[in-house]
Amino acid sequence: MSLRMPACDRTLGNDVRPPRVRALRSAMLGASGTGFVRALRAGTQVWLWGSRGRSLTLLHAARGLHAGDGRPSAGRGQLERRPSLPAAAIVNSAPRPLQPYLRLMRLDKPIGTWLLYLPCTWSIGLAAEPGCFPDWYMLSLFGTGAVLMRGAGCTINDMWDQDYDKKVTRTASRPIAAGDISTFQSFVFLGGQLTLALGVLLCLNYYSIALGAASLLLVITYPLMKRITYWPQLALGLTFNWGALLGWSAVKGSCDPSVCLPLYFSGIMWTLIYDTIYAHQDKRDDALIGLKSTALLFREDTKQWLSGFTVAMLGALSLVGVNIGQTVPYYTALAAVGAHLAHQIYTLDIHRPEDCWDKFTSNRTIGLIIFLGIVLGNLWKEKETD
Repeated sequence: MSLRMPACDRTLGNDVRPPRVRALRSAMLGASGTGFVRALRAGTQVWLWGSRGRSLTLLHAARGLHAGDGRPSAGRGQLERRPSLPAAAIVNSAPRPLQPYLRLMRLDKPIGTWLLYLPCTWSIGLAAEPGCFPDWYMLSLFGTGAVLMRGAGCTINDMWDQDYDKKVTRTASRPIAAGDISTFQSFVFLGGQLTLALGVLLCLNYYSIALGAASLLLVITYPLMKRITYWPQLALGLTFNWGALLGWSAVKGSCDPSVCLPLYFSGIMWTLIYDTIYAHQDKRDDALIGLKSTALLFREDTKQWLSGFTVAMLGALSLVGVNIGQTVPYYTALAAVGAHLAHQIYTLDIHRPEDCWDKFTSNRTIGLIIFLGIVLGNLWKEKETD
């Protein structure tokens, strides 16, 4: 049986054949070269699936043939094929009314939560008894607190900066700046986060409760520092690394200055490294709207400053190891961290925002290496006996 149509129907464009036949013929005629097989497959799927799959299959066939060789076009096509992060996928699958609040907490970008949480794990790991693992209950408790306090910090930051965020391309889509959440709604949401965080804090000893409450002033004020100083990254470091003090006190009942202070200092140096790299993404917009950062202060001397911060960080962590009697795995981890940071700084391109983002997020690996070194170094020690 022939599928050819009468000449008069072809001339007038009145194709009287069934829709599936027309779709098959269209896909085959539009194919060329290596795209023929893909088009034939698309047409066959249309024939088999019927009306439900027809539009989707033809769309894929047309998209594949658009470039002539079946490859996705540059730019948008490649971005569409890039897998989404699990955290972002979870946020996108949440009920639509909740999504702006989850994005306000930055749950779709968990790197900030990791950078807040990891100094807590260092402190808790160092406070463990020789030959023992860290306190898993404390690690989980501080993990919960890190999610809540990072979310609260982002909420405060976006409330302060909503007018600035509207003027910066990267931040214009944030929920408050975009109008998805009102200032009043964000204030109520902030109260809920802080209430839950207080519940976590009340699970600790009295010394730690007072110490944790003292950090609230830093949490509230650090987003303002970019308006008045070129060192807002220092204020962020003082805030983000408070867990280096709090983790130890939660386990031991108080702080040991010989361990906690150099650990806190090393965390501040680390923050100056990764947040200066982060700030280079927005330096042009920041300069236009009058905001300050170490990226604008250091400019082309950024790598020299970052190298200095790296030396200070590693020196402070070495002092921590000496004061607490750490062992070979700990110092091996510090050597690995030094190599990682040296490579990170050497290959950094401060004029490419995407490279700055990649280098910034790689700092999670640094924090995990330090934590692993602390745990293995502690297990290397002999258990204390009565």
